Amino acid sequence: MYTPRFNQVADRAVLLEAMRAYSFAILIGPLDETIGTSQHHATHLPLVVKDEGPHGIIEGHFAKENPHWQSLANRETLVVFPGPHSYVSPSLYAEQISVPTWNYIAVHAYGTLQLFEEEAAKEGLLFDLIEANEPAYADKWRAMPGDYRRKLLGGIVGFRISITRIEGKFKLSQNRSEADRSGVYNAHVSGSDDQRALADWMKRLIG
Repeated sequence: MYTPRFNQVADRAVLLEAMRAYSFAILIGPLDETIGTSQHHATHLPLVVKDEGPHGIIEGHFAKENPHWQSLANRETLVVFPGPHSYVSPSLYAEQISVPTWNYIAVHAYGTLQLFEEEAAKEGLLFDLIEANEPAYADKWRAMPGDYRRKLLGGIVGFRISITRIEGKFKLSQNRSEADRSGVYNAHVSGSDDQRALADWMKRLIG
């Protein structure tokens, strides 16, 4: 990922926080030649990010019918966590001889994808996803008939990625003057959800 030095964020806690906040991510890697001919393939999935190991651990599951898991198994996989993004008009700058741009947050994580198919491990993963997104649903899942739960668990393949390398790009007008940044912040702080999120990150990381 092209990342100028002033946009780089390496703080582990900040990166994990962003990955958890924007956890509907994209797994990227080739399809096996026996499955398809595409050299580039992407799968969009909700993920769980755990604060374990040097850079964290990513867990999730594929639908068993999705062939991508077969070709990613035991291979280095790129996981892209896209965060909020917003157009930035030059009208927001004090310096009027300027051009439009786009501010955004993105985290790229790399690691070898390891599969797990044990029913208990997959159910544990589902509980982690439930806890992250709708904790009250856990009791409803437990109350479902056992055969139904086992059938659903049989239709997914779990995976775990121990992150070995991570890149964080937080493009938040860091290269602009204080007056220009103030204009962007003031416009964003009362704007869309993405704009407000970017304003929050600007206040935290730049001041």
